[in-house]
Amino acid sequence: MSLFKARDWWSTVLGEKEEFDQGCLCLADVDNTGNGQDKIIVGSFMGYLRIFNPHPVKTGDGAQAEDMLLEVYLRDPILQVEVGKFVSGTEMLHLAVLHSRKLCVYSVSGTLGNVEHGNQYQIKLMYEHNLQRTACNMTYGSFGGVKGRDLICIQSMDGMLMVFEQESYAFGRFLPGSLLPGPLAYSSRTDSFITVSSCRQVESYKYQVLAFATDADKRQETEQQKLGSGKRLVVDWTLNIGEQALDICIVSFNQSASSVFVLGERNFFCLKDNGQIRFMKKLDCSPSCFLPYCSVSEGTINTLIGNHNHMLHIYQDVTLKWATQLPHIPVAVRVGCLHDLKGVIVTLSDDGHLQCSYLGTDPSFFQAPKVESRELHYEELDIELKELQKIIKDVNKSQGIWPMTEREDDLKVSAMVSPKFDSVSQAADVEVGTDLVPSVTVKVTLQNRLALQKAKLSVYVQPPLVLTCDQFTFEFMAPEMSRTVAFSVYLKGSYTPSELEGNAVVSYSRPSGIPRVIQCKFRLPLKLICLPGQPSKTASHKLTIDTNKSPVSLLSLFPGFSNQSEDDQVNVMGFRFLGGSRVTLLASKTSQRYRIQSEQFEDLWLITNELIIRLQEYFEKQGIKDFACSFSGSMPLQEYFELIDHHFELRINGEKLEELLSERAVQFRAIQRRLLTRFKDKTPAPLQHLDTLLDGTYKQVIALADAVEENQDSLFQSFTRLKSATHLVILLIGLWQKLSTDQIAILEAAFLPLQQDTQELGWEETVDAAISHLLKTCLSKSSKEQALNLSSQLNIPKDTSRLKKHITLLCDRLAKGGRLCLSTDAAAPQTMVMPGGCTTIPESDLEERSIEQDSTELFTNHKHLIVETPLPGLKNIGIGIKRGTLYQICENIDRISAVWHYKMFFTLVNMPLVFPMRYCLQN
Repeated sequence: MSLFKARDWWSTVLGEKEEFDQGCLCLADVDNTGNGQDKIIVGSFMGYLRIFNPHPVKTGDGAQAEDMLLEVYLRDPILQVEVGKFVSGTEMLHLAVLHSRKLCVYSVSGTLGNVEHGNQYQIKLMYEHNLQRTACNMTYGSFGGVKGRDLICIQSMDGMLMVFEQESYAFGRFLPGSLLPGPLAYSSRTDSFITVSSCRQVESYKYQVLAFATDADKRQETEQQKLGSGKRLVVDWTLNIGEQALDICIVSFNQSASSVFVLGERNFFCLKDNGQIRFMKKLDCSPSCFLPYCSVSEGTINTLIGNHNHMLHIYQDVTLKWATQLPHIPVAVRVGCLHDLKGVIVTLSDDGHLQCSYLGTDPSFFQAPKVESRELHYEELDIELKELQKIIKDVNKSQGIWPMTEREDDLKVSAMVSPKFDSVSQAADVEVGTDLVPSVTVKVTLQNRLALQKAKLSVYVQPPLVLTCDQFTFEFMAPEMSRTVAFSVYLKGSYTPSELEGNAVVSYSRPSGIPRVIQCKFRLPLKLICLPGQPSKTASHKLTIDTNKSPVSLLSLFPGFSNQSEDDQVNVMGFRFLGGSRVTLLASKTSQRYRIQSEQFEDLWLITNELIIRLQEYFEKQGIKDFACSFSGSMPLQEYFELIDHHFELRINGEKLEELLSERAVQFRAIQRRLLTRFKDKTPAPLQHLDTLLDGTYKQVIALADAVEENQDSLFQSFTRLKSATHLVILLIGLWQKLSTDQIAILEAAFLPLQQDTQELGWEETVDAAISHLLKTCLSKSSKEQALNLSSQLNIPKDTSRLKKHITLLCDRLAKGGRLCLSTDAAAPQTMVMPGGCTTIPESDLEERSIEQDSTELFTNHKHLIVETPLPGLKNIGIGIKRGTLYQICENIDRISAVWHYKMFFTLVNMPLVFPMRYCLQN
């Protein structure tokens, strides 16, 4: 039994497929019994009026037949019901029912029954008013200070207030500037009407001003009032709350003060009589209704607020005192006295769930049975614990943390790319210069073995490739079901994507509740982004790929890109990307080489990768398994560094533009404040060209915002080109050093850690940290390099010189025989062995200076004090000591022929070590 769940005292469901709103619920002693017991009056948009007097036999009982006093079908939709002194000559309570075009006032009476059927209730129409305008809502009160009776004010859909003095129509007034009607309430203390206009302003109008204003027979008369046509309708006070209001309620629990409560879409406000904010509260959830009521603490007000999360919150001013859960979303809430039970909370949902509840909990009479105590045998418990630990250890070794059995069989995902383009291209809003951009259809099939919960399919492709739909949801209610979805892929931007590989990821939950993720990759055709083109004999960038087999005809490798005649040679082929760049592929006639050339370095990647993949597929079909490619040229690092510098320059420009935009925005707000101060001043003062300065600053803000957007687009395109060039460099390094698949995966993880580049975390600093880690671990030359700890917070660097130096050093270490491995064995210093037939990078002093420069920069940048201090009993080997911090050192020591394994703990007051170093015992 939950303490924070509303206790159901009485509940029922009204009608079938009926709709209700906040004005359809009212609590009052409508039959004038005088015993203080309230009745529940409910009206629906279907025209049914119901009156209830619940009295359950025990808590939680459903509605009985005798609980409903009256049910009447009034034919017209009921917008609002209210109970008040609406009939002249008597102070008895009557029921006012507001329809869209009619206002009816009824008297409700009951007669004692002489048989077991109970009492009989009926309503009698006292009077009605036919409305000339469509009504929205109404309020009532003692307008103008009348005694012993209530007047009614109805607000129409076009913003007209119609006042009825019981049986007679008094006057009508249009609210100035009204566009859409808002909630309406009457304050008896100030004798004014309070509403919220479509301008999101709380407005207050005095009743006397409304009464003496110009008659509103026509809307044009109020919009163009003349001096001699009567008094103009002027608002008493306004307050801009910045959001649309859902409801207004005015409470006054003493004669000295009253409060105006306004429920907004995200906040609720408490205002004074003059429109000043007494307090406001930002709500965590979207509210649906509210009701202020009297608090037990003097000077405070409690408020019930229902929200769309099936919750009812109770606030004391702005402090949350209680939260309770409801079985429905309330659209109206009231508090009353039912069956001698005070403080019953009555809620109504939009589909007719009516519930009377109270807070707290019921006493529980359950007593837990006594547990038989037994003596604990600790030896047996230890034996059992060891057996369980052994079982857990064996399972983790064999299966890992998550069992892998039946994972592949739960759901099978397959993707198929159509061999032909769509007959009607699905490309829309493309930025490519060509007239027709093709699209290709991809079908993804999901087949389940078990009944699975909701599965979500997400499809990803590399930009500027886009999908017609990338999110799908499936329900596998029964086993052995198959679902297939289809979508189209096309090129939207005017540049080349970094990959043609797409990924379909499915996330689902097994019947046991364990979440699973499975993915399936698919490859898009090259013709989706590329067309046949004229080959070029000259180009700025060239690559040569060596193979161990005789050259293959390019027409057989790229059958869809042949635009040559039979007489022409077949060892040259041209490609033209839809973005405009061109690539030429040449096959040697005499040697086993292929050359790829282009004007842009990054454009070489896709054709080179496609060539190697198609060569491998060609020789696999021929049954040749020893086919291999290699690269023997010089590594094109200079071209790669130019792309890195361009990308980094765009990042720096983006930061400068954002800083400048922030400064101009601050200046713009400062000028606005100065102008508002001038405009609010009662004595007019010259603007001193502030308006000209405001206009100029506004134009600068717009221009800077456009520049930021343009720079972001350029940065995104530059990052895509950088990823293409990075893929190419990784491919060439792998062919150059004949790296394995695992080693290439390590390079890809180091060079391509980000799917999206941002200002907060950029590509340069992330790759620099990853390459530095490789240089200090598996590619380190000595134990001294492994001991360096240069990790720090990733920030945007000042320039790219350090990154380019580390990339060059990485290639140099690989050329000297270094191997990429993430195991702990690879961290040991390695003996560099040159592979046979491998051309090395020329020897330089770059390696010798790198470690010394790194360690010197570490101390210089952080202003550390370097002091050589010998410690007793130990020989100091390059120790840096500084004041103000405290470190504890723990490391293993190995040195030449002797190995010492020990732990060293130093706690030096005001003089600790900077970072772990190595020591040897004095002999």
